[in-house]
Amino acid sequence: MIKIFSFIFLLTSFLLSSDLTDYTNGLEYYKTQQYEKAYPIILQEAEKGNKEAQYLLATFYENGYGVEKDLSQSMFWYKKASSTYAYIANIQKDDNNSSEEAPKIVEVQSEDTEDQQGLQFIFSKMDLSSPNVKDEVGKIVNKDFGILPYHSNYILPISYSFNRYNKEYSTVENSQETYGSNTEVEFQLSLQKNLSYNLFGFNEYISLGYTQHVWWQLYTDSAPFRETNYMPEVFMIVPTSYEIDKLNNLKAVKFGYRHQSNGQDGYRSRSWDRLFLATYWQWDNLFLKAEGWYRIPEDRKGAEFYDGTNLNAKGDDNPDIEDYLGYGDIDIKYLYGKHQFGLMVRNNLKSSNNKGAVQFDWSVPVNDSKNTYWYIKVFNGYGESLIDYDKSNTKISFGFSFFRSLF
Repeated sequence: MIKIFSFIFLLTSFLLSSDLTDYTNGLEYYKTQQYEKAYPIILQEAEKGNKEAQYLLATFYENGYGVEKDLSQSMFWYKKASSTYAYIANIQKDDNNSSEEAPKIVEVQSEDTEDQQGLQFIFSKMDLSSPNVKDEVGKIVNKDFGILPYHSNYILPISYSFNRYNKEYSTVENSQETYGSNTEVEFQLSLQKNLSYNLFGFNEYISLGYTQHVWWQLYTDSAPFRETNYMPEVFMIVPTSYEIDKLNNLKAVKFGYRHQSNGQDGYRSRSWDRLFLATYWQWDNLFLKAEGWYRIPEDRKGAEFYDGTNLNAKGDDNPDIEDYLGYGDIDIKYLYGKHQFGLMVRNNLKSSNNKGAVQFDWSVPVNDSKNTYWYIKVFNGYGESLIDYDKSNTKISFGFSFFRSLF
């Protein structure tokens, strides 16, 4: 019995592969304008219901490719193909032409990549007469599920710190050990998903954002991830009116809720929650974001946490974090040709025990690439990562950015 099923499987595979090989040959004949050889193969596939073949067959009859022109046959095959192939081409009739003339074929604009063509061929076999089905298939063909880049996305293979990083432990033990290398890999992934547009009539967007920032001790034994920060948020961006924009160049206002943590436990745990408000400004090639935040207060952990008897006690992991990260920051971006320069400044605004941070970055396209950039970042101050929020550090990093934000 197994042998019989194996034989049937092999025979079916052979027949299917033969048909696909013939059709592939037919497409190659079509591309090289060997229409007389292509016609019988395309015709055979069209009669089997292959929508792409039906569409191509219509062009044979419309233009007389290897056959005598026949506009009625052309329209017949266009109609056969149109219900499932409309996302690739539409038929448009020119009112200035007589009904005897061939309809014009207007291609739908899309990315002309091999992946796109392959997906279009696969889905050309589906019935798209339903608008809902057509819409869902279009999302798959165009690989569109609404995920956008948010903050800068980058990988920095060389990230050098002028100070060694301490090894922090989840236990009460206070270790003075440091990691074996001042150089590590740093990368960031930041994505945005828009949930709604103009829900309240202000042309506003309500969105989710997620940013993951990783510091990886790749150049040491066992190559551990030294620190990972997770930052989900939900926010609303409201564009200003033309009158306000013209008056002071304020482009939009953004407000929302943000959580940030490092996913650790015990004495390695760091987290805080904020409400934030940001304003976005532009003067020609100069862009500025000014953001302030209010930390949502948490109860302090009990004495049992600090004496090591209950490492899982609930409460504030870092009650003094505002002393180091302050209450807001200012981000400036400047475009100079293809170069982008960035400056971030934050400060706790205290006259005594003043602390803050400054970051400078520069990027330029790699060989005129549209989405890959050389990227250099210099950081000095507190709060580079949550695990070291209360330790000052100076660091220079070099690598690649795959998306750079203006704000």
